[in-house]
Amino acid sequence: QVQLVESGGGLVQPGGSLRLSCAASGTIYGYNIMGWYRQAPGQERELVAAITSGGSTNYADSVKGRFTISRDNAKSLVYLRMNSLKPEDTAVYYCNVKGGHGMDVWGKGTLVTVSS
Repeated sequence: QVQLVESGGGLVQPGGSLRLSCAASGTIYGYNIMGWYRQAPGQERELVAAITSGGSTNYADSVKGRFTISRDNAKSLVYLRMNSLKPEDTAVYYCNVKGGHGMDVWGKGTLVTVSS
């Protein structure tokens, strides 16, 4: 069974950068989509960015031009590079993979705090 573990969160000043990583244990077969979601206090979880197994990407309007998602299929890793961070980016960031046979797996999340 696939498990996801996020890392790389922390405290950063406005305008700073962070890179989140998500490591998948187990093999993900076939077409799949790996994504980063975030949930701020009192708000619903929202999609930040997603990338297919073929490399196509999709971003929330609020992060376009600032965040970059990438993946290393050989190492079962997905990354989220976050630049020009704003206080409103503060949230718990979750990794997710959706694939065949109804696969929909979530990590436990990593906290990103943007504050001076």
